[in-house]
Amino acid sequence: MLSHLAGILFDGVAYGALLFVISIGLAITLGLMNFINLAHGAFAMLGGYVAVMAMSRAGVPFLGALAIAFVAGGMAGVVLERGLYRYVYDRSHLDQVLFTIGLTFMAIATAAYAFGPGQQPVHLPPYLTGQVNIGGVDVGVYRLFLIVVVAAITVALSWLVEHTRFGARVRAAVDNRVAAEGLGIDVTRVFSVTFALGSALAALGGGMAIDVLGLDPTFPLKYMVYFLLVVAVGGGRTIKGPLIAALILGVFDVAGKYYVPEIGSFVIYALMVAMLAIFPNGLFGRPR
Repeated sequence: MLSHLAGILFDGVAYGALLFVISIGLAITLGLMNFINLAHGAFAMLGGYVAVMAMSRAGVPFLGALAIAFVAGGMAGVVLERGLYRYVYDRSHLDQVLFTIGLTFMAIATAAYAFGPGQQPVHLPPYLTGQVNIGGVDVGVYRLFLIVVVAAITVALSWLVEHTRFGARVRAAVDNRVAAEGLGIDVTRVFSVTFALGSALAALGGGMAIDVLGLDPTFPLKYMVYFLLVVAVGGGRTIKGPLIAALILGVFDVAGKYYVPEIGSFVIYALMVAMLAIFPNGLFGRPR
């Protein structure tokens, strides 16, 4: 019984880790830049398709395909941020929602035209398949891989934000843009780099998510609410907030769908309502 519960907990943590690596880019744009980007899932979908194409058509190994997806997401973020997004930063949140949801539907239509409506298969390398026994609990190797990768990403992001000059500039631009510009900080460039990083992480998460979440043209809409939940519950101005929120949501979602599959999704939304009622600014959010 205990080993069974431990297995569900492990799967939930792995699922939550995957939600985090995709959602942290949305936390960056929403929490740090105060920009509502509902097209964030499209960058994750882009990463998924890039990874699939790299493996199936170019014969690139899985880890190499993930690296290509990361770079492709960052490049797409740079192009779209400079060409489209920066012109709606100062618009109302309603305008931002309408603009980005329109981009989402455009991405869905483009993916359906280019790749068809079906699920995209992914073939993991042998060293990421199967199970290993840890403390008497059989855990999936790939899910263990997800947890390790996300732990490394979390440490790297924390170091970037808290201990580098770039992180200091981001924090200054968020706290007071006018004062930051007065000190000579190029806020526009800081936001461009920040947006590109968030897009690259989303694409990386999309590539890693194919085996767990699947990949089809409806991906941006199918999981949009989950990404928003992570940011809303965790708070957008920290890294640990979305991380903890993603792990909690992942564990409860997996447990709910296993124990009460007939009302599976209800569990996660009920948890969201309760947590937002207790923490209206997110777990580690600050009143705006």
